[in-house]
Amino acid sequence: MEAGLVNWLRIGVLGMIWGSSFMAVTIAITGFGPITVAAGRILIGAVILLVLVRAMGLSLPSIKGADGRKTWLAAFGFGVLSMALPFFLLSWGQHYVASGFAGVTMAAVPLLVLPLAHFLIPGEQLTPRKTLGFVIGFAGVIVLIGLDAFKSSGLGLEPLARMACFGAAACYAFGGIITKLSPKVDPFAFAAAATMLAAIIIVPAAIMLEGMPSEFPTKPLIAVIFLGVVPTAAANLLLVSVIRSAGPSFLSLVNYQVPVWSVIFGALFLSEVLPTRTFVALGLIMLGLAVNQRWKRA
Repeated sequence: MEAGLVNWLRIGVLGMIWGSSFMAVTIAITGFGPITVAAGRILIGAVILLVLVRAMGLSLPSIKGADGRKTWLAAFGFGVLSMALPFFLLSWGQHYVASGFAGVTMAAVPLLVLPLAHFLIPGEQLTPRKTLGFVIGFAGVIVLIGLDAFKSSGLGLEPLARMACFGAAACYAFGGIITKLSPKVDPFAFAAAATMLAAIIIVPAAIMLEGMPSEFPTKPLIAVIFLGVVPTAAANLLLVSVIRSAGPSFLSLVNYQVPVWSVIFGALFLSEVLPTRTFVALGLIMLGLAVNQRWKRA
């Protein structure tokens, strides 16, 4: 199978996975604090990835030499900026802003990646075609979410929560750039190392700030387990593979799909009404993807 087709399939699956995470976070924070939710999913993801790496006969990247130190520094940056910090920011933010607003902020990731990659990643220069694709895709996200997502809820912490959601988007953009610039190592080993480092950082923070949970309500617990297994462990493997193969700008296109899938999962599992504008938005988002990326052969 052509590498280009494989990467398109990967970001399609990632869009579904990350779209489902908003639904799961909404359920999880009804029973646990935001840092605990973030710590729980990262810890579960780290254990799964470390066991998988061991079962595959792989080892974590070596720390010896200049490349080894750069690899672990990049893994640390990826762990903080693509997991620990944004997971907490989104979990906390969804207490005070509409889930639609949290979803639309993810469409800001490719817009933030665009100038970063232009200056930091060879071959990722800004072009009129890329800019047009980003604009069309972002328009689709706005159509999907609707301007009512930006209406104030009247809560005093809402402005800060909105900043937290956009902060999460910025974290993802920088995390993608860091991963692309890191030395080439096995993507499974890199993902395991990064998730382990993120767990080492956030688990103690969760215990100190929120304490150990005294109760484990069923639905929130299942949601945290799902977040750890699918949007964290499985998604990290896909995430690193796509960044290494096609670059952070290509990966960032998945953020146009996330709001679509979040609405679909909400309709299927939370009995939310699926608005007609979803299908208009889906068309615009897919058009933006097509304009942004030409079909490339391996």
